[in-house]
Amino acid sequence: MKQIELFTDGACSGNPGPGGWGAILRYQGHEKELSGGEAMTTNNRMEMIAVIEGLKALKEPCEVILTSDSKYVCDALKLGWAKKWKQNGWIKSDKSKAKNPELWDELLTLTEKHRLTIRWVRGHNGHPENERCDKLATAQARKHAS
Repeated sequence: MKQIELFTDGACSGNPGPGGWGAILRYQGHEKELSGGEAMTTNNRMEMIAVIEGLKALKEPCEVILTSDSKYVCDALKLGWAKKWKQNGWIKSDKSKAKNPELWDELLTLTEKHRLTIRWVRGHNGHPENERCDKLATAQARKHAS
């Protein structure tokens, strides 16, 4: 299996509001940047879409090291929360409805194709790739604000 590094970030101006996402894929020293956004969204949706779009860009099953500053995404995947929400009809342990079930469903389907290692990093703390993803995401949020 190819070993791929995936760095992601999402941004939102207001929550909800115009938002953007950024992702960097790295394989054997080669990098590809991806980004996009929406006029009306939330930060968590942008964080999830960044991971989804990064994984969708992979043409075959890979060993993926995902680095994100989103505790929401990292914990839901790493600790199995999202799988439990799906098993329970998108109901969380506190009996509330899970938000963004369609995105979680897509993300879970994509993660089944790959061997995923999840690394959480503190945002805005000097991590070079996270800072680059943040710039991609905030540029898209600005673009979708007009």
